[in-house]
Amino acid sequence: MAASSRSDPLDEIRFTGPVEFEGGIHNNSVLYYFATSPFYDKTSNNEVLFQQGLNNPNMMQFLATREAFEGRLRTMSGLEFIVAQEPAETGPGAGTGVWVINKQTRRKGREGEEDEITVHSVYYIVGEHIHMAPSFADIMSARLATISNFLGNVLPLSTSAQTWTPATGRVYNQTPTAATITPSTQPQSQESRHQSDVGAPTARDIEEAFYLHEQYGDQYMDENPITGRPGEFHLSSTGRAKVNLSAAAAAKPLPVKLPTINTKLADSPLTSKPTGKETKSPKTPGGPGKLKRRKSSKAAVTPS
Repeated sequence: MAASSRSDPLDEIRFTGPVEFEGGIHNNSVLYYFATSPFYDKTSNNEVLFQQGLNNPNMMQFLATREAFEGRLRTMSGLEFIVAQEPAETGPGAGTGVWVINKQTRRKGREGEEDEITVHSVYYIVGEHIHMAPSFADIMSARLATISNFLGNVLPLSTSAQTWTPATGRVYNQTPTAATITPSTQPQSQESRHQSDVGAPTARDIEEAFYLHEQYGDQYMDENPITGRPGEFHLSSTGRAKVNLSAAAAAKPLPVKLPTINTKLADSPLTSKPTGKETKSPKTPGGPGKLKRRKSSKAAVTPS
């Protein structure tokens, strides 16, 4: 009997075979056990070959073993159910008990070519229960639904953990630690206890914090904090690096003593009066001197 109603989707059914099935599930009976499930299609080649073996004595040989039955199916074209994987051996005489059966369509190729096989669905038998394997589209749909559900739960929590005001901007509420919790501030509800457990650091959080410290340990967000109120914000510092005065004084070079400069105006040649005793410039030897006027005789001699 099936565990669910047959009106349910096939991939949501877990089928268990009838109790009167004799011999149990083994290599030669696994396909006959699968034929009792709602996953079986009576228009397949399996049903055609089974009916031929019951009504034709010459075809009974193909019903004796699974190898002979599947060998006959490989010579036919059309829909078939075939064992794709047998239970893996985990020890001497001990297997996993998991059978994998494919529902597929076989198209015979030309002579010398392999048959074209199209797999429609996969089933697996675990113990006495038969399940239909989900398709890739069903798996992706379930994964996306799970991710969407988690995101829908996380976004309200992140919104409730922050506040925003024009004066302070966006502020995130910090989870109180065990040292700061007092009997009056201890959470009472299960939801608040869950939120406090979320803030507990893990080994990965500690590793990431150490990595950030190694990369950006000398940078801080509050090196130049803003003070004041809206409309009158001021920086608490100009942002220039502070100078170590003791180190600057030690590194300052000693002053160099320069000669004194006479700044008295009385001694300046521009303001002193001439005394006449200044040194005259020497005459240039051989230079043009002052021409002397030649004296003429007082009486001129008149020629007779």
